[in-house]
Amino acid sequence: MKQIQLYKFHKRKYGAELLIDVLDLDYIKAGIRRAPVHRETFYCIILVTDGHEEVAVNGHKRSVQAGDVICSRPGEVWSWQPDPKLEGLVLIFEEPFLLSFFNDSRFLDRFAYLLPDRTSPFLQPDAALQERLHHLFSLMKAEIDDNRNKDQHILRAMLYETLMLLNRAESNDDSGQPMNEISVSRYIDGFTRAVEAEYTERHDVEYYADKLYITPNYLNKVVRQSLGTTAKLYIHKKLFEEAERLLVYTTLTVTEIAERLHFDSSSYFVRFFRKQTGITPLKYREKKNSPQK
Repeated sequence: MKQIQLYKFHKRKYGAELLIDVLDLDYIKAGIRRAPVHRETFYCIILVTDGHEEVAVNGHKRSVQAGDVICSRPGEVWSWQPDPKLEGLVLIFEEPFLLSFFNDSRFLDRFAYLLPDRTSPFLQPDAALQERLHHLFSLMKAEIDDNRNKDQHILRAMLYETLMLLNRAESNDDSGQPMNEISVSRYIDGFTRAVEAEYTERHDVEYYADKLYITPNYLNKVVRQSLGTTAKLYIHKKLFEEAERLLVYTTLTVTEIAERLHFDSSSYFVRFFRKQTGITPLKYREKKNSPQK
């Protein structure tokens, strides 16, 4: 019976157990030639540095070229050309390598490009990001190849930075492909929950984007798609509604309300409120509390 070749991680390649490695793509070509169609038991991220040919991951097929990044999860099916000509760097790691440090069983779920339901396993970072990724891959390779060191804390830090940069590449993707509905739903749920819990103290979009491990631009993109507004306007709407309640149902002064909502000053709060309503907070309170004729 024909089966799909399964490649496992060589945990003791360097003697002591090490669950991360960075290789030249040439190093794995012998295995690809033996089994162009195969699975792997580990995460794999390939930064293509030269060449141009078709590669498929779990049925997603693309003609990749220098600068492209290919990401796969454990168990996914790779399909290569029988004699691959691509050049690049290959980052492989097993999940416990990160979990032993972050102590979060769902840590990798923060990265949409590694989710099983992602739209595509291919990323196209811009030139500046490609350069940073190449530098990080090279640093990790040098650290691993150094027989004296192999500092796992340094390697985890560099792997984390790599994953975060790739998140930025995914966030900046302008390919026009529809965003994955499950990923978008997860981000929207995280954003609305975080805003509900913290909007009186944190008004900046960057703060909420950082909590979700995505860029502000990408957060705006998913908020606009799902809620029909921007992240900033969504936060401002929550702030205005609370300010409105405090003006109508309490006797707090404008200064006290500004402080409670963590505005930099009462004058800034007045400007914010006037922009929403066209009148000052005191005029609004007077209007709302005046007897109806």
